Amino acid sequence: MNLNMSEIERLVDQLEREHDGDPWHGSPLRGILNDVTAEQAAAAVIPVAHTIWELVLHITAWKGEVRRRLTGAPAAEPHEGDWPAVGEPTAVRWTRALERLEQAHRALVSAVRELEESKLYEASTDTRDRPTGSGVSYYVLLHGIVQHDVYHAGQIALLKKGRPSRAAARRDPPPAP
Repeated sequence: MNLNMSEIERLVDQLEREHDGDPWHGSPLRGILNDVTAEQAAAAVIPVAHTIWELVLHITAWKGEVRRRLTGAPAAEPHEGDWPAVGEPTAVRWTRALERLEQAHRALVSAVRELEESKLYEASTDTRDRPTGSGVSYYVLLHGIVQHDVYHAGQIALLKKGRPSRAAARRDPPPAP
């Protein structure tokens, strides 16, 4: 990291690292999603947990909501909802979900790059409401979306590890004791 970076540049750096860069914590989100198929993304690996696909739609929705808030819009749940519905889990729709994630990320990074440095420390016009994350400075909001994405990327990584591999699925079951 360049010590002469502005705070905006540091925030962009963090957004890029967590999404497709070289984050300190491990793999970036795109790296984790790289080889996930539609079937794997839709699989309920843990019955009471969200699927990889649901997590991708959730991350995408919140990237869009944070970008919207940077325009001064009041804090709200994303237009598509907190947990958008997956719908029919087809390969085409999975590819489109990944494309929308990339578009939402690029749009957010672009909005952050255009943000005036002085606005970072301004409070939003909304009162504090933990479910919507309102009532915080734009600085905290932007660090929050990085933290949000890293948290859910970790969940995706665990779900990926829990999915049966194709090789394991082809193996014969172990003999009965």
